[in-house]
Amino acid sequence: MDTVARLMPGHRAFWLTFYAAILAAWAILFAMQAGGLRETTDWQLTGLPMGQPLEAFLSLCSATAANAGFGVAVLMWALMALAMMAPTAFPAFRTYAQLTQTAAAGILPLAALVGGYLTVWLGFSLLAGSLQVWLAGQSLLDPFGKSVSNPLNAALLLLAGAYQFSHFKQACLSSCRNPLTFFFSHWQPGARGGLMLGLRLGAVCLGCCWALMLLAFVAGTMNLAFMGGAMVLMTLEKLPDIGAKLTAPVGVFLILAGLVVLVLPLLPITI
Repeated sequence: MDTVARLMPGHRAFWLTFYAAILAAWAILFAMQAGGLRETTDWQLTGLPMGQPLEAFLSLCSATAANAGFGVAVLMWALMALAMMAPTAFPAFRTYAQLTQTAAAGILPLAALVGGYLTVWLGFSLLAGSLQVWLAGQSLLDPFGKSVSNPLNAALLLLAGAYQFSHFKQACLSSCRNPLTFFFSHWQPGARGGLMLGLRLGAVCLGCCWALMLLAFVAGTMNLAFMGGAMVLMTLEKLPDIGAKLTAPVGVFLILAGLVVLVLPLLPITI
């Protein structure tokens, strides 16, 4: 019961919906990664006319990162944001739920907070999806969304590594690691207040994680192993005790990886 209380502080139906949405996002991403459903599925056997939901889902899953249009690319990034970023913000969501539960404010402020947070990441998904379509148009992505350009991979790794040491990221991490202080500093009551706090929280979270998210172009935008690892890393970074010891080593590792990717192709190869 203590575990349930920690995972669902009041408003059980809301939290069940929250977790179900995250699991559904992971399931759809898994189906999209599997790919090839258009080639391996006999659509004539489904008995479904054009336009039915199942056929639309199969069409979505048959798209690759290299041939996905803008809408599919944005949807892919939106699902990634839900699957990866919503769990990292759970401590903040739980803190806000406890505050509003104490104030007997009802469920609307909490729903508005989560909605505002996800709205920010939807905006990021629009930009990332546009970037993916542009890179694919330049033939810089393989079917799984992995960059085939060493200079681009090196640039993204070096950018993410250097950003780990930026004052802006540290300021954003400070807010994420202290959600109670964050909410008290910017508190606004009611559903509108929850929405504004959610937008602000989403912006702070985006400030923490945008560079790490762009590393999906290095590992592959349809790479579930990267998504899971990045989610764990970004969650740990937001924990006060662990995160303070993690940020710098991750930055050093990414910078070294970027230098290796940049320099290795220039070295002479001897057989």
